[in-house]
Amino acid sequence: AISIEQKTTSKNPRSTVGTVTEIYDYLRLLYARVGVPYSPATGLPIESQTISQMVDLILEIPEGTRLMILAPLIRGRKGEYRKEILDLQKRGFQRLIVDGRLFLIEEVPALDKKLKHSIEVVVDRLVIKPDLDKQRLADSLETALDLSDGLVYTQDAQTGARQTFSAKFACPESGFTIDEIEPRLFSFNNPFGACPDCDGLGATLYFDPDLIVPDPGLSLAKGAIVPWANSASKYYGQTLTALAKHYGFSLDAPYRDLSAKTKNLLMHGSGKEAIAFTYADGGRSYRTTRAFEGLVPNFDRRYRETDSEWVREELGKYQSKSACESCGGYRLKEAARAVKIDGQHIGQVTELSIGEALAWASNLPEVLTPKQQEIGERILREILERLGFLNNVGLDYLTLSRASATLSGGESQRIRLASQIGSGLTGVLYVLDEPSIGLHQRDNDRLLKTLTRLRDLGNTVIVVEHDEEAIRSADYLVDIGPGAGVHGGEIVAQGSPEAVIQAGESLTAQYLAGKKGIEVADVRRPVQKGRHLRVLKARGNNLKDVTATYPLGLLTCVTGVSGSGKSTLTLETLYKALSRSLYGSKDLPLPHDGIEGLALVDKVIDINQSPIGRTPRSNP
Repeated sequence: AISIEQKTTSKNPRSTVGTVTEIYDYLRLLYARVGVPYSPATGLPIESQTISQMVDLILEIPEGTRLMILAPLIRGRKGEYRKEILDLQKRGFQRLIVDGRLFLIEEVPALDKKLKHSIEVVVDRLVIKPDLDKQRLADSLETALDLSDGLVYTQDAQTGARQTFSAKFACPESGFTIDEIEPRLFSFNNPFGACPDCDGLGATLYFDPDLIVPDPGLSLAKGAIVPWANSASKYYGQTLTALAKHYGFSLDAPYRDLSAKTKNLLMHGSGKEAIAFTYADGGRSYRTTRAFEGLVPNFDRRYRETDSEWVREELGKYQSKSACESCGGYRLKEAARAVKIDGQHIGQVTELSIGEALAWASNLPEVLTPKQQEIGERILREILERLGFLNNVGLDYLTLSRASATLSGGESQRIRLASQIGSGLTGVLYVLDEPSIGLHQRDNDRLLKTLTRLRDLGNTVIVVEHDEEAIRSADYLVDIGPGAGVHGGEIVAQGSPEAVIQAGESLTAQYLAGKKGIEVADVRRPVQKGRHLRVLKARGNNLKDVTATYPLGLLTCVTGVSGSGKSTLTLETLYKALSRSLYGSKDLPLPHDGIEGLALVDKVIDINQSPIGRTPRSNP
């Protein structure tokens, strides 16, 4: 039995549409099995190196360098490896590098099996000189390649600098190597594949000048620099006085009127230029001459160096997110982005919408070689099937890299359903709690087709529902009532929808038969002229430069098909911008040009679907 409840999808920043639907797992497997690595330097496919090529490259190292030839036996895997170490000792190896430290083999400490370890065997130690025995070097390389399945490191004994050689994949020009192509290389949730700068999140935090000075209408003397204005220390005011005196700007002028050079100085520092600062603290005063660090570098340093959670939280208020520069927001390290199929790396494929990804995957058999087709056929079938389901339930506009935390309720509901059908189980009892919640009538139809598809695969589907279409398309109805609370709890009618409607005893039957209905009001309250909020050019998620007007003093409903941008416009843009303006909230609204009519509102409340108090002391 599988229950698909009304809970929203994971808010984990690592969770994407691709990972939730398992499509990304199959893509990783496809890339690991049929992907071709290309050198980022030359753009050419990477070939494996021969031992003679490795010998030539090692002989180019400066003379006198003391080198160790290492065979990586274990790389970032959990375990104790006692048996392996004992086996190496029997084979005559004397030294190992364990987790970056060199040990004699008999002195290796016991390893914690819960932690990931790296073990490299020191196969040979030599000094680069003109009369170096090439045969000995070639033999050592061959031994190392046999031990580590085609991979060798050389390490400079003094500096610790390493070079990687691969009997599998390496670019002879740039020396760019890929250790091995396996599914974990394409996982941004695994240190083996994640971009080292953003840890696989695709975004990095930076101190945002717009958050440090949120109101450019204020002067420096009136506290334009919010983190300094909030501090009781006189130090910051005296620093500003010294800067103003040295550079000749006014502390009383609005921040927006300061020159670009002055703003840059405040944010990023004076470089090497020394400035005389005078500090008075109570009775004593002292002078110092030094360069001014700048607000952004100062916060950056304090954020990195502090051990205090409070300081981190306080400074975190002034940070914004931006796409990681190293990986371009793709979340993966360079080696993963070097492997391509049909000219696209895996990050580019996940940036495609589901509709485009379906077309790309359908076209692959024509692009692959017969051998690649044979290897990838079954993996491709799974990918196409899942993409097809998502396309059928109307999610063709989503991208596989879209964070699941940004999905609307209806989208996440259908994604969970699609991944259930994608698993192709039969003989399962599915229980769904109000799956139509948050869905537009158009999406409702797609949802019902999906549910009947689940039934036709050979499953039982039980749905708790109020929606008319869902009730009418059921094979069997169980109507509970007649009222709510003390008046409920009985089975009023059961049978086919037609039989229940004809029996006519239940409230549901009377509405379905058209005897009862909900009247639409004839009179609407008039809109007051000039009393409205206007959101200008909102462009978060699916929104395309939308300008919308919300009249005030009325009940306004924002409607549209699932995923059209209702929540993005109202909650993520308007609500967050209002909370920021009214309460100084640190939640950043999604990109927009501004909001008109802020002065007409003095309070904003978000009533959402999070549960009310669940403590045993809480009562109605």
